Amino acid sequence: MALKELISKLPMEDLLNVQTRPFSNHSVEFKTPFTADERAKMLEEVGLNVFFFPSQMITGCDFLSDSGTTTMTSEQWAALHTGDEAYGSNRGYFKLMEQVQDVFGEKYFSDPTAGKPNAFIFHQGRAAEDALFSLIGRLGEGMIIPSNGHFDTTHANIEANGIKAVNLFSPELKKPGSLDLFKGNIDIDRLKELLEKSADKVPLIYVTITNNTGGGQPVSMENIKQVSDLARHYDIPFFIDACRFAENSWFIKKNEDAYKKTSIKDIVRKIFSYADGFTISFKKDGLSNMGGGFFAKSDGKFAKKYPELLDDMMNYQIIKEGHPTYGGLSGRDIMALATGLKTITKEEYLDYRIGQVQEFGESMKRKGLPVLTPTGGHAVYLDMNKFYEGTDMKPGDFGGISFTALLLAAYGHRACELGYFAFGSYDPETEEEHFPEVNFVRFAVPRLKYEKQDLESVAEAVKNIYDARQDIRPVDVVYGKELSLRHFKSRFKFRR
Repeated sequence: MALKELISKLPMEDLLNVQTRPFSNHSVEFKTPFTADERAKMLEEVGLNVFFFPSQMITGCDFLSDSGTTTMTSEQWAALHTGDEAYGSNRGYFKLMEQVQDVFGEKYFSDPTAGKPNAFIFHQGRAAEDALFSLIGRLGEGMIIPSNGHFDTTHANIEANGIKAVNLFSPELKKPGSLDLFKGNIDIDRLKELLEKSADKVPLIYVTITNNTGGGQPVSMENIKQVSDLARHYDIPFFIDACRFAENSWFIKKNEDAYKKTSIKDIVRKIFSYADGFTISFKKDGLSNMGGGFFAKSDGKFAKKYPELLDDMMNYQIIKEGHPTYGGLSGRDIMALATGLKTITKEEYLDYRIGQVQEFGESMKRKGLPVLTPTGGHAVYLDMNKFYEGTDMKPGDFGGISFTALLLAAYGHRACELGYFAFGSYDPETEEEHFPEVNFVRFAVPRLKYEKQDLESVAEAVKNIYDARQDIRPVDVVYGKELSLRHFKSRFKFRR
């Protein structure tokens, strides 16, 4: 009892200004040292395209993507050894079925022995999206899929199948100084307007959680419910791009009064109770290095309205990926995924994960850097229009490309331009460049990989470049300006 009395006189653990992490390191990888001159030479060889820069030469942090760059848990590494590589109905498939049912709801993964499959696993999310949109593309011409913000490859998958992808960003996203906590919401008024005119051309409504293109911002439960109500009114299936479903649920718990006492798992269940299906890259909130999926609620609007598409999905998957019980994934990856889904809804994990990203954003903000606020759950977004305010940099100079090249060469940190070049397009007939609504450089933080010291170093590097922004030169596009998904392929050079 004496010890308890002494403890009671001390501040509680959760009130400490600095707290220990909810995990400990399992393994360490040392980096190969490269100089700034060596990185600069290599960048020029690859045409300033950071996607082609060898990761071995990255001496700082790699923020190109948080997809599959996660540090897995010891439980996941152990699960790899229990992988069953059977071609049909491997043991991991049934463990994954149990986890998907537990996390998202029983109706999203029917027992394959009991009837028509409604759950299809793929090697990654964009393969699942391609399957869905290629099948929807057969339904007719002139179709539209509205979203709060289609990601780049999602947008390309939709339009490659003859469907128009429409982004209905929240107006709060573009309001200077807005502190709205759910800037990832879909613009309900614009969605209503679109459905009033063209509901017969909308095969499904698609909401991304969190909104990656829209600055990694979360979507509120209220907004999800409003979309669901509209979808039911117009007899349209409602789908979720669920890549960061757990992180989005954390924001709902923290920022919507009705859910402050609700568990993350129950919030996830609530979100998906409003939907008819979802696609997902498990390389994000699956905590795995590979995996994706398409899931249609067994009694949902999609399954009832397009029953033939579920049969077609199975045929597609067998031809493209393999039998639905492994879907192009190795048995060991399925086991790692099933185990990752057990971890992702733990509140202590999410508190640390999102807290780390938010502190990174606050560090940038304290240094006077123009980042999108509030910070989202997986990345810090640098507003390049504000970054170059007061300089001669114009939209067609693609200052975001200049910045990412300079950051990588000088400091060894790799970030990703998601703005005027990545989401823009060039019309070779009119020789006009079309610019998107948003212009960011994204710093996507891999899960469990970096520590505070690493991210502080990045913030300091960005500040140094910001202070020298008047001297940053534009880039010219040497190759690929007119291509789709051009940021993956193009080459650049600094203008002299």
